[in-house]
Amino acid sequence: MSLRRQLHRAGLRFSRKAHDLPGPPDLVLPRRRSVIFVHDCFWHGHDCAQGRAAPQFQVGSWAEKIAANRAQDHLQQAALREAGWQVETVWECQLEQPGTVDALAARLRQR
Repeated sequence: MSLRRQLHRAGLRFSRKAHDLPGPPDLVLPRRRSVIFVHDCFWHGHDCAQGRAAPQFQVGSWAEKIAANRAQDHLQQAALREAGWQVETVWECQLEQPGTVDALAARLRQR
């Protein structure tokens, strides 16, 4: 929610409905031909400083599931890039860091 509010405040218009795109992405900026995925650190295997990605129990089964999620993310993003879309990934832990959304908005405005 805060990401959407901040992007809107920055003058970037987006859609949340992208059922026809691989993924589907969380946000689509059609005029800029860009998509944004907002990934949870645990489920998508981010090596974040907060340690959210480290399973504490049933490590083997979680590792398989997370590896499958990462492989699927890679395939979906490759398909989007091949179709001419710019792909951005924002991690859950990054949303708590000041300046992350501003930097993302600046990158998107340049497209």
